[in-house]
Amino acid sequence: MKLKKIFKGIVAALATLLIVSVAATALPTKAHAATNSSSVSAIKKRGTIKIAVFGDLQPYGWVTKSGKRTGYDVYLARQIGKDLGVKVKFVQVNADSRVDALKSNKVDLVLANFTVTPQRKKQVSFAKPYMKVSVGVLSKKSNPITKASQLKGKKVIVTKGTTAEQYFTEHSNGVTLQKYDSKTQQFNALKNGRASALADDNSYLFAWVKKHPTYTVGIKKIGTESEISPAVKKGNKSLLNWTNKEITKLNKKGFFTTDYNKNLKPYFGSDVKPSDIIITNNK
Repeated sequence: MKLKKIFKGIVAALATLLIVSVAATALPTKAHAATNSSSVSAIKKRGTIKIAVFGDLQPYGWVTKSGKRTGYDVYLARQIGKDLGVKVKFVQVNADSRVDALKSNKVDLVLANFTVTPQRKKQVSFAKPYMKVSVGVLSKKSNPITKASQLKGKKVIVTKGTTAEQYFTEHSNGVTLQKYDSKTQQFNALKNGRASALADDNSYLFAWVKKHPTYTVGIKKIGTESEISPAVKKGNKSLLNWTNKEITKLNKKGFFTTDYNKNLKPYFGSDVKPSDIIITNNK
């Protein structure tokens, strides 16, 4: 009888420990959901959405001499704020600080020309894409680099945290990378003759050479084509679902074509068509 009582006592104690353990595991998840400061309801309650954009990437996100923030991503950000019924608080980021800005809750949403990659998908959640892009290579028109084999033994400029840096890290092609923190720094380095070429997203290299005609995008595409999407913090299903619906709705209204004609077309010229840049078939 004593053994039976002892056995029952042990079983009861184990059952209690199991219940406590399960409850303890479940509580943080509920607390996280309840305290998600970037959920749609939390954003609407405070009346502001924090959106990460670039400040020196013309024509996608930059600040004019008069202090006005403008560009393709900025135009989209303002539309998102309008449709949410809140004000937009812009948070300026560099390429390599976009992921950390989400993880540290400095921003709710990233619209800083954020290319989708397998590595980034492990760290943040991407919504539906609204643009497509490839890595391009910029060089002097007087000494153009038009094929990858010409890069062997050359110095190539990239911005830290970009797909261009990632591509040439994985497929070095015999190049030596010079890495900079911002777009401004990388283009200044090229103009100062610190390297033979510069690699970055081809879409804004096209825009840059239009203003700097002594340079050319000799390699218009290297590697595979990628997509650009809004990004939210991992686990933020509320804002992710809303953003997916928003991208679909805006596509149906022709918003991205309007955005292209207003903010990109004046910078690209005849070599680039809307279909080369924007994605309009999201469902």
